[in-house]
Amino acid sequence: MSPFLRFLLLKACVIFTLNSSAQNGSEYHYQDAVFSDKIKTVQAFRAGFELSHPIYELGTEGSLVFKFDDLQGEVQSYYYTIVHCDANWQESFLLQSDYLEGFYENPVEDYAFSFNTTMTYINYLIQVPNEEVRITKSGNYALVIYEDQDREKLVLTHRFQVIQPRVRVSGVVKRATFDPFKGDNQEVDFTIYHENLNLIDPREEIKVVVMQNRRWDSAVRDLKPLFIREKELVYDYDRENVFPGGNEFRYFDIRSRRYNGENVAAIDFFRPYYHVTLMTDEVRSNQKYFGYKEMNGNFVVESQDRVDDYDTECDYYFVHFTLPLEAQLVGGTVNVMGALTGWTANKSNEMSWNYEQSAYELSLLLKQGYYNYQYVYVPQGAQKADASVIEGSHYETENEYQIFVYYRGMSGRYDELVGYQILNVDF
Repeated sequence: MSPFLRFLLLKACVIFTLNSSAQNGSEYHYQDAVFSDKIKTVQAFRAGFELSHPIYELGTEGSLVFKFDDLQGEVQSYYYTIVHCDANWQESFLLQSDYLEGFYENPVEDYAFSFNTTMTYINYLIQVPNEEVRITKSGNYALVIYEDQDREKLVLTHRFQVIQPRVRVSGVVKRATFDPFKGDNQEVDFTIYHENLNLIDPREEIKVVVMQNRRWDSAVRDLKPLFIREKELVYDYDRENVFPGGNEFRYFDIRSRRYNGENVAAIDFFRPYYHVTLMTDEVRSNQKYFGYKEMNGNFVVESQDRVDDYDTECDYYFVHFTLPLEAQLVGGTVNVMGALTGWTANKSNEMSWNYEQSAYELSLLLKQGYYNYQYVYVPQGAQKADASVIEGSHYETENEYQIFVYYRGMSGRYDELVGYQILNVDF
């Protein structure tokens, strides 16, 4: 085992995220993780589409943008490398020369200082591919950022994907066929058409992952085709491909400090920083479904104040969340979850119980923008957060599903990403 991989395993033991505990023996599963409390507002998207999933097509002019802020206020010597992973986000048995052209280690040289903000930070930007490094194979990838050319000084890791389309995916999201309980589940049925891909043993050569709203912790894996037809693989299950419908995400608007945005109760300046108090929330598990448009858990950095550059002129606020309950939930934690927390539930977004107020409370340091979020309950030792306990669950909820199709031939050395499809619920 390489020293870098051994160190990643050690680091994984001290990062308390839901996605990090899939370790067996010497396995390490790359994840979206931040290893410093000075790093904020990590973003990854396809260039020109800020709300997109970080995936681009091999051989096209497309690229991915990675951004993050460093609150240390001084320029750091950051470097990055790119690691190819299999369908389960373990490092592939490939050399970097097998999938990268150019330099395998590069400095992060595109940065800018914040301007006219109460909190000083430096905004860093990486674009992949670039003049220094290009990717030659499809699949899952991890961007690994570290300090001083020392890979033991990890700063963050972030997942992204490169696709080389070789199959078509068609599907539908509907109310679950077999749902004897509350009728609040959604079923994702789909078919893979592989006219341009000759398969010998589809059950072994094809892997699929179905993900709801970009949540890796609740993704459905290891589905085998229910029917194998001529150039078609049909995944039309009743139970294995079912997700809780959940509820629409809550939202708040902190794009301006001059007035209270949506679901903001107060904006106060306690020298030297701004504090935003959100409207007191309430449990929604006992309420009827109410539909409205939101961003399926994502956020955008924006300002409605007079600024020219969102990346460097948007300020940071301490945002205060409050969720009253009749009693504290035992046997687990309550967390704020969404893209604003990297889609993980960990110590950094775990709420504290206020006995006097009989409420859960949390303060997060967030950049100006428009945010979605939910409250999730995480049972002790669980690998998956449960939003239905507090938010409720309804089959009508508008969710976004991502389907990833991986191929590894009988003599293949790595998992190729050959298919990708987005499905939306719109009953």
